[in-house]
Amino acid sequence: MVIDVGSQAPDFTLKDQNNQEVTLADFRGRKAVLLVFYPLAFTGTCQGELAEIQEHYSEYSNDYIQVLTVSVDSVYSHKIWADREGFTFPMLADFWPHGEVARSYGVFNDQAGFANRGTFIIDREGLVRFAQMQAAGEPRDQKTWRDLFQDLIF
Repeated sequence: MVIDVGSQAPDFTLKDQNNQEVTLADFRGRKAVLLVFYPLAFTGTCQGELAEIQEHYSEYSNDYIQVLTVSVDSVYSHKIWADREGFTFPMLADFWPHGEVARSYGVFNDQAGFANRGTFIIDREGLVRFAQMQAAGEPRDQKTWRDLFQDLIF
């Protein structure tokens, strides 16, 4: 079950595609976070969604908000994919313990072994202001996120 809107976002530290640690709590008091879980690297729907994030990167990473993407893939897979596709946003590896962060947000698919398409907007105080989950094959409408930023973040 997806964590509730209004609850404290579970903290985590994961490595990005450059093997650098990223901690959610580091953004507290500074920026809101758009946290985007996706099933697997190098897959069609995920490719399209991450390309759209890159296309709108200035809306997802600026003085007010930071996008963080998460999958169970390894740091090394993320590095190859980011380099190949030109992804410049943090791609975090929820590799080991396998899917632990996705589980804490209620979006891990135990049968498939990866995260469903979970999306969370976390405010500067660390509270979840938007939570949505879709199955692996269901693409998300990112316009919804951009429309929510004005009302929920600023």
